[in-house]
Amino acid sequence: MKKLFISLLFLTLAITSFSGEIVLKGVYQGQNLFIMNPFAASGVGFCIYEVTVNENVTTDEINSSAFEIDLSVYQFKIGDKIIIKIKHKENCTPKVLNPEVIKPKSTYHITSINVDRKALLRWTTTKETGSLPYTVEQFRWNKWVKITKIAGKGKRGINNYSAKVKPHSGNNKFRIKQIDYTKKPRYSKDVNFRSLKPPVTFSPLKPTTEIVFSRETMYEIYDYYGNLILKGYDAKIDISGLIKGSYFLNYDTKTGNFKKK
Repeated sequence: MKKLFISLLFLTLAITSFSGEIVLKGVYQGQNLFIMNPFAASGVGFCIYEVTVNENVTTDEINSSAFEIDLSVYQFKIGDKIIIKIKHKENCTPKVLNPEVIKPKSTYHITSINVDRKALLRWTTTKETGSLPYTVEQFRWNKWVKITKIAGKGKRGINNYSAKVKPHSGNNKFRIKQIDYTKKPRYSKDVNFRSLKPPVTFSPLKPTTEIVFSRETMYEIYDYYGNLILKGYDAKIDISGLIKGSYFLNYDTKTGNFKKK
């Protein structure tokens, strides 16, 4: 009898020590999760032995080859954060069939967006149902260029955001972008802003160590094959590390070229 007790104790400790856990973090979106639950490797019982939602053990019937984690019983509000832990025995792996239902979705609605005189892009949103970052973009050199990234707040109420932008001379266009698990971007409308600063110039055309602009500007340097070599925002560029040859230079609103001597 003593040997049987020791054997059962060892088996219990082994299951506890070598069992696995699947952790799902997300936000409540009004839908439930469906789980495929294989048999345990021992052939006795099913793989999963416990499921918790925000540290509360669920009352779902998990002793089945497939079951549903009912999130509606917790009276979550849309956008509430949830952590689901699926504890299972060793040498078997459950499968979550629809993990996307707790991933944040891009649902923001912009109520206002503008650029003020201090070159601060401001926007206000509602109806967010999960924290997703916003990417601020500026249209220059015939393409949209990333300026910065701002963390989303994820609240369904009013959310206020701001980001410092660097306008080029003349007419500017900005927008914000957000991407969720679908990988499909959602864009705001374009925001126009007119800068009265004069156009930027640069010199020399055949530099050896440095390119100097007439004032600070965003820039990009590409080699002859179209590879991006340098980028930044400054009044000068150290090109001492570049090999001799021809390069393309994007700056202000223009595209030029220079030859490194």
